[in-house]
Amino acid sequence: MTEPEKQQGHGSDFKRKMRDRNRYDNGGVGFFMFLAFIGAAVYFVSRSHGFWDGVLAILKAVVWPAFLVFQLLQHYLG
Repeated sequence: MTEPEKQQGHGSDFKRKMRDRNRYDNGGVGFFMFLAFIGAAVYFVSRSHGFWDGVLAILKAVVWPAFLVFQLLQHYLG
């Protein structure tokens, strides 16, 4: 790219388009993760018997994917 093109902002248009594309492309994954969180929260809260059990249930709903990945890796990699 020549110096006049840089001054006209052609490079910044490309950067802006890439930034905007990256901002909006992951909507489906985020929606799936949100549904998984809601489902896990409903499951864990429905099995709780008190306030602090409910708080722990919400924390479990946040971190259950990490335990799932750990167990899968432990199972497949030994």
